[in-house]
Amino acid sequence: MDKKTSAISGFYKLSRKERIAKVAEFSGLSDEAKASLEEGMPLDFEIADRMAENAISLHSLPFCIATNFTINGKDYLVPMAIEEPSVVAAASFAAKLCRDTGGFSASADPPIMIGQIQLVGADADDAARRLESSKEEIIAHARSFAQGIEKYGGGLRGFSARKISTKRGDMAIAEFHIDVRDSMGANTINTILEGVAPKVSEIAGAKARLRILSNLAVMRMARASAVWKKESIGGEEAVEGILDAWAFAEADIFRAATHNKGIMNGIDAIAVATGNDWRAVEAGAHAFAAFGGRYSSLTIYSKLPNGDLRGEIELPLAVGIVGGAIRSLPSAKIALSILGVKSAAELSCVMASVGLAQNFAALRALAGEGIQRGHMELHARNLAISAGAVGNEIDLVAQQMISEKNISSSKASELLKNLRGEG
Repeated sequence: MDKKTSAISGFYKLSRKERIAKVAEFSGLSDEAKASLEEGMPLDFEIADRMAENAISLHSLPFCIATNFTINGKDYLVPMAIEEPSVVAAASFAAKLCRDTGGFSASADPPIMIGQIQLVGADADDAARRLESSKEEIIAHARSFAQGIEKYGGGLRGFSARKISTKRGDMAIAEFHIDVRDSMGANTINTILEGVAPKVSEIAGAKARLRILSNLAVMRMARASAVWKKESIGGEEAVEGILDAWAFAEADIFRAATHNKGIMNGIDAIAVATGNDWRAVEAGAHAFAAFGGRYSSLTIYSKLPNGDLRGEIELPLAVGIVGGAIRSLPSAKIALSILGVKSAAELSCVMASVGLAQNFAALRALAGEGIQRGHMELHARNLAISAGAVGNEIDLVAQQMISEKNISSSKASELLKNLRGEG
């Protein structure tokens, strides 16, 4: 049997039905899942009404597929839910350009999250010492609240306590290290913290306030790297341009904010598609970008001795493939089926690789012809749709706007009227 490949030539040119057929064949989707894709994966409003308060309707995003990804020797079709033009195309193109060097190499740490209990109303140094000296007793007590995750091989992995100084005075912070397996882990961690807090408070001789997980998951990091041949990306000048663009982001917080936003375009789109908490992912990524005391780039680029370009990314990724919204969202279940990931760690590897691909594509465009060309081509189609164009009219109006270098809502309306003989 031939190895499955995510390098599907001309995928964007296929009809919707043909794209779904390709994805279903690659991923081995069931007939039911395939039918759901064709029908738009509707969410029953009764379910939506129980997922969030005050629901009045449903909100949709384009559910897209990024192609060409090879990660750790395995090919992936990557589902992305996003409205921003060019993101999926950029990621797919970046992945295509590094396939001949083996694609992406990625790794992820064990899924250990940090849970914190805030302790006030006592000498913070003394409270922290009391907690540290009772570490084994505290962990043993906490395990009684971790039986649910222990059934899956997770559970308590460590404990520490420290003092922090705040505008409200010194406080002691108790921190639990919890292996949450293939879940994101928020509910698991918060349940354990709520249960163990009275014991921690008693030992510390202090009042327990907040009991909550941290989204800065520095014990749950994901990494990815790739090499792009200089000939594939436009030669030595293109390599130098990307290196200069990265150096700008590494040194300047104003540029770094937009640089990292581009990375998160790809990562968030996968999080949304798979039912993960993209806000938590965002919080962790940006906090880590400032972890050394200065906000900077989440990626690193370097030139290899032969002149090729190497890119790397490292960031915390607390994501899951079970629990949470995944249980309720048909689209999330299908997205995970398309990916075919078997663990949260594997999902993290995919997300880190896509983040790096997204960043490379943006830097290559910015350092070359500029970011607007690709954006405006897709923006032209959106304007055509807004003007009322349907079917082939969309492409005809968009192409004419691009040809005339006048991409605006008024021009779209004018061209559509002319096309229909109404002008």
